[in-house]
Amino acid sequence: MQVEVNGTTLWYDVEGTDGPTLILLHGGPGSFDHSYFRPWFSRLADRMQIVYTDLRDHGRSGRGDPSEWSFETCADDTRAFADALGIERPFVLGHSMGGFIAILYGAQHPGHAAGLILSSTFARFDLDRLAAGFRRVGGNEIGELARRGYSVDDLTEEDDDRVFAAFGPTIPSPEAMARRVQNLDVAPRGGELLVHLDLLDQLPRITSPTLVSVGELDPLAFEPAEEVMAGLSPGVGQLDVLHGAGHFPWLDEPDRFFASIADFVSR
Repeated sequence: MQVEVNGTTLWYDVEGTDGPTLILLHGGPGSFDHSYFRPWFSRLADRMQIVYTDLRDHGRSGRGDPSEWSFETCADDTRAFADALGIERPFVLGHSMGGFIAILYGAQHPGHAAGLILSSTFARFDLDRLAAGFRRVGGNEIGELARRGYSVDDLTEEDDDRVFAAFGPTIPSPEAMARRVQNLDVAPRGGELLVHLDLLDQLPRITSPTLVSVGELDPLAFEPAEEVMAGLSPGVGQLDVLHGAGHFPWLDEPDRFFASIADFVSR
């Protein structure tokens, strides 16, 4: 299905019919779409309505000028997307890059969401911290490769695969990765925005209850999670550290991950 939003077309699909609505915002930029959430998030479809969508310029959604793409625009799209579908008080889960967009959505449209779930994400890019995170889980060589890959160097395919393997005990399978519809034209623009990312001043503007969910073995998000929590207003955020989980916690600790989400939404 498709819906017109803010001058573009967003693809979406829905599972479940009853209960609260959970909108999923995927990672990227350019390299992912909604498909890596499936079939895992179907586990929640008996408790809530799950809405999968592809961000603008990603997956099966409309394409525009990559130079005009931004996290802020996608955040505004999230509000407009929910309104266009008549979804009142949605829960919005942003994973990885989707977390940046969820933060901005919550800050730019305070009170629109019933709740935010910031999964495996951060609010400020710090190359030294990122490299240290990969060094912690993968050793010195992987830490240095991650530093190069997230700064100025294009890694070889082999080295890129080694860094991706360090994202956690379990990463999406080759079959899951093959389902993606990529738009690598937007990747350079997204990468440029990533290395300048600093949303710390946006966090206090969030008024919706916010679950900060992170795996202890996540090289990208484990250390920054406390910074996110510290930036939220008192009483807004709660932190859930998933022991034994990496950047894709539903693959490592599915029972704990989905139980945490269901508990957060039910409250």
